[in-house]
Amino acid sequence: MNIRKTHGAQTSMIEGPIWKGLLSFALPIFLGNLFQQLYNTADTLIVGNFIGKEALAAVSSSGNLIFMLVGFLSGMAMGAGVLISKYFGAKDHQRLTTAVHTALAFGLAAGLLMTVVGVLLTPHILGWMGTPENVLPQSVAYFRTYFYGGVAMFLYNICTGILQAVGDSRHPLYYLILSSLINVSLDLLFVGGLRMGVASAAAATVISQGVSALLCLRRLVRTEEVYRVDLRRVRIDWPMLKLIVRFGLPSGVQNSLIGFANVMVQTNINAFGDSAMAGCGSYSKIEGFAFLPVTCFSMGLATFVSQNLGARQHDRVKQGARFGVLCSVVTAEVIGVAIWLGAPFFIALFNSDPEVVAFGVRQARVESLFYCLLALNHCIAGVLRGAGKATVPMVIMMVCWCVIRVVYITAAVGIWRNILVIFTAYPLTWSLSAVAFLIYYFKADWLHTFDRLDARQQG
Repeated sequence: MNIRKTHGAQTSMIEGPIWKGLLSFALPIFLGNLFQQLYNTADTLIVGNFIGKEALAAVSSSGNLIFMLVGFLSGMAMGAGVLISKYFGAKDHQRLTTAVHTALAFGLAAGLLMTVVGVLLTPHILGWMGTPENVLPQSVAYFRTYFYGGVAMFLYNICTGILQAVGDSRHPLYYLILSSLINVSLDLLFVGGLRMGVASAAAATVISQGVSALLCLRRLVRTEEVYRVDLRRVRIDWPMLKLIVRFGLPSGVQNSLIGFANVMVQTNINAFGDSAMAGCGSYSKIEGFAFLPVTCFSMGLATFVSQNLGARQHDRVKQGARFGVLCSVVTAEVIGVAIWLGAPFFIALFNSDPEVVAFGVRQARVESLFYCLLALNHCIAGVLRGAGKATVPMVIMMVCWCVIRVVYITAAVGIWRNILVIFTAYPLTWSLSAVAFLIYYFKADWLHTFDRLDARQQG
């Protein structure tokens, strides 16, 4: 039996060889994330080489703060994706349509909220993080410009989430490639050519995200499939929003708490000066490449699990989960070894200052060989989210990646003021959460969550 495709783009993962269904869905996500990581890295490379170490530190500290503010609403959007995948697998077209239009309305409202909150709170959060005075003005300028694109960012994430939930991971790839080319071109023009400063790098990102968001929305409006968007019907259906919140709230809380914990970590890094900020920020861009197989397989597994549980194919779910987790773990570890070996060269690409390079290399050498654990955590979390058990990843990651990580760093840095203390916190907490995930995965009945929910709704 062949995998069913519609118009050469949409893939149903409830039929055909499991490996083919997962890989044909995950590969475009991988390529899309690769292009996104490349243009994010290009931002940092261009800023670090054309403006200098202080500007590099300003941009490099952006990831954790952005994730803290964006993570909650992005997690909520995951709830919409889980429901859309389930309804698509169950061929429940009426609820699928309602979920799609409610998700879009939610995305627009969330984007506006993030813009207001981000613009207003950025200076206060950066000050609270202990951002050095020589970095603070450029950090504020970068963040505020970035958050002006909140609506475009969330519209893009919601639209790509809808397409991926029904098995179309190819069109988001096309739009992301175009967006990446636009972003890098504008970076070179604004920063390298016109010397417009660090805020122009954020402006390039906002413009490129706006283009990709409009293209994704155009695809949804013009398709003839059951998930077609009618702009006149974009409104919140409150019972559907309640379900989206039910499945998305745990992921949203998880993302925000992890983001908050990483902001606390960044605060400790800031205390070691702008060279530490620049070096660790450069490493984070390199580490992003290790996240590529982790992200594509965790997203692919969430969609695979949701679609197949909607079709009540439990054995197929277990087989697909094993395959996806194994592929992600092996690939992430291979990348980790490559980063461990090439760390001095990779860090120096961003800034050749010896002190900056030293900080980045030390972090890479401590963390990179443990990427297999990172992959295991995220993939099992993706399986559980796809099965409607988003609360479990939230609790495990909140305890291990937030509470234990922050307490460990706070206590250990107070005893031994060495940045290695901060770096070791990541492998330690990845190990603890991996043990918790494996215990739950093998001991708990997570396969029948949707069955129990459907029985309650019908009863």
